[in-house]
Amino acid sequence: MSWAGPYQYDIGKSRDAGQPPVQIAFDPQRPTMLCLSHLRWSFVYQRPQHLMSRFAREYNLLFWEEPIATEEPQPWLEVRPEPDGVQVLVPRLPDGCVGDAALRVQRDLLDGYLEQLQVSNPLLWFYTPMALAFAGHIQGRVTIYDCMDELSAFRGAPPELIERERELLARADLVFTGGYSLWEAKRELHDNAFAFPSSVDVAHFATARHAQGDPSDQAAIPRSRLGFYGVIDERFDIELVAEVARLRPDWHIVLVGPVVKIDPAVLPCLPNIHYLGARTYDELPGYLAGWDVAIMPFALNESTRFISPTKTPEYLAGGCPVVSTPIKDVVRTYGDTGIVRIADTPAAFVDAVEAALEDAADPEALRAKADEILGEMSWDHTWNLMLEKIKCAM
Repeated sequence: MSWAGPYQYDIGKSRDAGQPPVQIAFDPQRPTMLCLSHLRWSFVYQRPQHLMSRFAREYNLLFWEEPIATEEPQPWLEVRPEPDGVQVLVPRLPDGCVGDAALRVQRDLLDGYLEQLQVSNPLLWFYTPMALAFAGHIQGRVTIYDCMDELSAFRGAPPELIERERELLARADLVFTGGYSLWEAKRELHDNAFAFPSSVDVAHFATARHAQGDPSDQAAIPRSRLGFYGVIDERFDIELVAEVARLRPDWHIVLVGPVVKIDPAVLPCLPNIHYLGARTYDELPGYLAGWDVAIMPFALNESTRFISPTKTPEYLAGGCPVVSTPIKDVVRTYGDTGIVRIADTPAAFVDAVEAALEDAADPEALRAKADEILGEMSWDHTWNLMLEKIKCAM
């Protein structure tokens, strides 16, 4: 089947939302940044959202997502404006439009929308090398690869990802990495690579330091509470969490976040493990405020070899002591701080939590230490440094 244009570019929340058309703010006098992402804007608020919402202060910001299947017979592009000035672009492809056909349609949708906006040489920001398959022909004034994770190590990664990354590294003007371990790997492949570990919105998470009512689904959970928020996927050590829960049935483990790429049926079902599901970024400090210890029970495998969890500084900004498995970037950055404890076995994890609970008994000292560790860390600072690199490359 052929899915030839012309295509429709629908502006608004979606065709099904029943909302009137929304005016898109687009200034033809400003440069445009096109961000090509494997992560959805509305999924989990993390590095791409923090950075792109700030780059929207300088550029017309187009955030291209992976396609979503539609029952409609013709492809179309959903154009969804966000309050921070970002335009989220979602290709809607008919069932059966896959493989090379899907790539051709995405290329045509993207080219058509850029032509409609009269954008010819945007700044290109890649989160996924796979986007080269439909966007590699675009000549950007600067090409940036923000390598926030080693995607090839993730479950379900396409086999051609490694070769696509080689292509992207060959054409990129700048490479940013989400942590120091990842930078050590990528600097061998690119002469202009810079480490930009994920940062923190201190003011946002510092609200967890103040007394507030528990969210309704957390209020009935007894103390002591060990809390985690984030995506629960192959990076999460299910067995460790289950064993800690068995060793200390008087502790309650609160897990906030979506379950992705693993079967929910394999998750441990114990009376002191509580799965609360996904919550918005704005809701997270409210949950954090009710935890005694924040935990990062990451598995030690290929998918976590290079991670630099954003959660570490967020938990500290909330005034909560942290216990983590020995993720390399956590150990090298926070391992000697005294309030981020490292443990590699269930028994050691229990011991570390007990020590962290003692830390939590002196919140003033804990918060002072956390503030000392965080220093001037902020997403604004990270964004400004990145912006400086980009302008030097233009």
